[in-house]
Amino acid sequence: MAIGSSLGVCCLAIVLAIPGVLDAQDARVAGRQPAIPRDASGTAVVDGYPKTLTRTDPYGSAPLTRVFVARGTKTVEPPPGLRTFPRDGQVFVSPRLRELLSHRTALARLVPGEHAGLIGPAGLARPDELIAYVGVSRAQLPDGDPVEGFGDSSVPLPAVAPTTLDVLRFTLAAVVLLPLVVFLSVCARLSAADRARRLAALRLLGLSRKGTQRVNAAETVAAAGLGAILGLGEYWTANQVVSRIGLPGFTWYPADGALTLQTVVLCLLGCPALAWYVGRASAGKAAADPLAVRRGTAEKTPSKWVFLPLIAGLGGITGYCVLGVTHRAPMNTALSAWLMPSAALLAGAGLVLSLPACSRFLARRMARSARSFSFGLAMRRNEAEPGGAVRVATGLVLLVFTASLAQGVVIELDGAARSSLPVQTYQILYGELNGSQRRAIEALPDVRAHVVTLPAPLSADWERSTGPEGVVATCGQLRRAVPQVQGCVDGRLMRLWDPGQPEDVRVHAGDDVRFDHLSLKMPRQTVRYRDHQDLLVLRNGGVLVPPTVLPPDAIPRGATLVLVSAPGEKTVRAVLDGIGRIAPTADVIPSGLNIDEFQEVAIVKTLLTLGMTLGLLIGVAAYLVAAADRAVERRAQVTALTLLGARTRTLRAAQVAQVVSPLVVGLVPALVVGRMAESSYLVIGGGPVLWDRAGLPVLLAGAAGVVAVAAVGALPLVGRRIDPELIRRH
Repeated sequence: MAIGSSLGVCCLAIVLAIPGVLDAQDARVAGRQPAIPRDASGTAVVDGYPKTLTRTDPYGSAPLTRVFVARGTKTVEPPPGLRTFPRDGQVFVSPRLRELLSHRTALARLVPGEHAGLIGPAGLARPDELIAYVGVSRAQLPDGDPVEGFGDSSVPLPAVAPTTLDVLRFTLAAVVLLPLVVFLSVCARLSAADRARRLAALRLLGLSRKGTQRVNAAETVAAAGLGAILGLGEYWTANQVVSRIGLPGFTWYPADGALTLQTVVLCLLGCPALAWYVGRASAGKAAADPLAVRRGTAEKTPSKWVFLPLIAGLGGITGYCVLGVTHRAPMNTALSAWLMPSAALLAGAGLVLSLPACSRFLARRMARSARSFSFGLAMRRNEAEPGGAVRVATGLVLLVFTASLAQGVVIELDGAARSSLPVQTYQILYGELNGSQRRAIEALPDVRAHVVTLPAPLSADWERSTGPEGVVATCGQLRRAVPQVQGCVDGRLMRLWDPGQPEDVRVHAGDDVRFDHLSLKMPRQTVRYRDHQDLLVLRNGGVLVPPTVLPPDAIPRGATLVLVSAPGEKTVRAVLDGIGRIAPTADVIPSGLNIDEFQEVAIVKTLLTLGMTLGLLIGVAAYLVAAADRAVERRAQVTALTLLGARTRTLRAAQVAQVVSPLVVGLVPALVVGRMAESSYLVIGGGPVLWDRAGLPVLLAGAAGVVAVAAVGALPLVGRRIDPELIRRH
């Protein structure tokens, strides 16, 4: 029991440490945010202060952060992790970025300069973070912000959004904590039959009923307390080792996962408290009727109230499934965020509580119609003692239920971060590039098309355009930017019209159209085009302006250079690398691509995988512990059946049937309820996927694998050896 409790406490400490690890990383990110000096009117004070400009670009599925720094005349403390500000032409990089720079020349062009050193852990959120501080002159940083220090905590930059973190906590609670409670309960009930006889003897010798329960509880608490101390030591060792290796998509420093006082108190008190409750409850039969223990009386029929949590949980889950079928999103999302997880947890607990009653009912029915002696023997044993077999199956049943629920969380996160766009666009402010930079960027091999958009003047409230958009492009560029173009003639002003899109601003032919300092007449001739369905490259109703019509340097600085490429990750990476190499300080906006969401999804997936691994470990451990304990308890019955002439093959078949039948009884509703819980979660998530049909074969295969493992594991529980002491006791 001490070893089992230590394993459970170690898993509990891992779950409790995850929010602390994320908070420590967020604190270091907040600690390097620049604080802008301002005067009494709130205007930024530039004179003498260093200037910084931050650019974040996607590098694969991780963000690459570059902070351009220009020194000033005033003394300011350098950013955390640096001993001094980089000079013009110097660069400080993170350890992981230095490894990449050594063998990736394209990436080296993004951080030009002489390597002056590494960024220390105080300036990094994670050991594998990609970040660089690049020193430039003040003339190269006209748009930089002045800095009087670092540590602006008013800028929230969490690695995982609060709403996503709540989802992660709920999922880990379902995936890890529910099986963990079952596992610790199984450990606390080890050798229950042997202890029941000893407690009954103490009761017959004159010990009071409460005293008998306290004796059993005290023994259980002592073992659980020792296990809790061992578990905390196991967690400390695991944190030191795994933090230095890292998990796929998520790394941390050992100090981030250090044990907190709350975790230590909860583990040292929570595990013994659960053991105390289970110890008192398991000694109730011996304390109330000690003679019944010796006679081996049958267990009481489970109460019908055990179905109440399952009914309550199914009620909430079914309601959200109905909303999904009728395409009616929940109106009160705050209520749903509390109600749906509560319903799922009630349903999971209800599956465990109702399993003995369901197993006993079905065992009685199947025993009456059984034609096989071994199967009938197994069903009669489950009917007489459903709790023992259920202890073996409970952990695996919960594992299948929580796996389905975790699958829904992964589907929603994938839907939020996956790019399903037909093309990828990149927007760069035209005024940030000089002529040679623009020509080099437009000539990048992976750029499919490029156009320049001229914004119309805004209304007085700066919220809407007062005219159509101008598009500076040739007919060839237009055809490469959108799927279909009809009636385009090079060298002419033409009106752009997409019949499938609404017009934001309707302007008649011959009306004046103004773009900053450029004035044109709305043309009569029209170009019919069809834009991409999920991503609009152009605004409908705009004006196609051939480059030859414009005089030199007529494009305003407020115009936008729009690049179009294929949506593949390698292509996007190549385009962003090319832009960064040509114009390192240009602000690039890749439409529909949020690199922070990709990183967040990678972190959450890693933590969910960790939770599922812990849940699998706990479920299998609970099965092994309960199966071994049950084999010990049934040695006397197996010995008696052997003396009566039952063959070993028959007894093993009965043992397999006795373990597998309640497991199947639990897995079927676990699959159904788990799928309903997954669908209800997807309904309140608001994503495009409500019914995950693709994940069903995986769950069915997992359930079949669980049954096969349980059947194989039950075979060695019946041996050939007959202990004379067991004959005497029986």
